[in-house]
Amino acid sequence: SVTGGMAVFAGENLLDMLPEERARAGLLLCFQQPVEIAGVRLDHFMRASFNAIRKGRGEEEIDVLAFDRLIRDKGQAMGMDPSLLKRSVNDGFSGGEKKRSEILQMTVLEPKLAILDEPDSGLDVDALKTVAQGINQLRSLETAVILITHYQRILDYVIPDAVHVLADGRIARTGTKELALEVEAKGYDNIKVSRADTQPSV
Repeated sequence: SVTGGMAVFAGENLLDMLPEERARAGLLLCFQQPVEIAGVRLDHFMRASFNAIRKGRGEEEIDVLAFDRLIRDKGQAMGMDPSLLKRSVNDGFSGGEKKRSEILQMTVLEPKLAILDEPDSGLDVDALKTVAQGINQLRSLETAVILITHYQRILDYVIPDAVHVLADGRIARTGTKELALEVEAKGYDNIKVSRADTQPSV
């Protein structure tokens, strides 16, 4: 529950916007535990999302065949089994398949800001590398990525521009990848929060 303040993105208060308005504005959230949507095919879901965002930008929708080619090519680059695209969203997917599906959606929708909630959760090394590859493909001057993680291992493959350590709802420390290595070596208890060096969360 939001008790006060604003969450401003591209000059707009996100708290005043519906989820679909946030998506059209270029915001994407990938969940730690992606939900299953029985009865809704993944490719249909993604095409509806893709065209809704294009329409919100004043662009033409693309037809089924063109989208199928797009999603097939991007799915192949992600190492995703093409048969998963014809199944219900995340229905019966393994943990790695769910994460690949989320990152595939990210690469297709090309958001301005992607918030990734523990994309490395429950992944083996091969799946982790694939997910990291998808994240790296999206990174550009036009796209920002906030990657939330408790472990630094994904940062072996996705090199961050900045690392922020959160404690008690605030940014306790800010640094480079070396800060993540320090936390990995010494633990979060080593990060002390004081009024002097605490910054408000953004």
